[in-house]
Amino acid sequence: MVKEIERAGIPVVHICTITPISLTVGANRIVPAVAIPYPLGDPALSKAEEKQQRRKIVLKALDALSTEVSEQTVFDME
Repeated sequence: MVKEIERAGIPVVHICTITPISLTVGANRIVPAVAIPYPLGDPALSKAEEKQQRRKIVLKALDALSTEVSEQTVFDME
């Protein structure tokens, strides 16, 4: 689905827990997530820490969305 949306001219960021799968399916902008059962969260964290973690991932995705790419790119969380 990511490829079809991009083909229509709309940039897409794929937030995923298993980046090799995203690379295999051809996603262009990939942002790694936390874990399979909780891609944007971590129940072991406090509410404040989890909110901070989610915000960091979403901000990275927004950064990736505004970045021109010519090939598949994984935007690391560092």
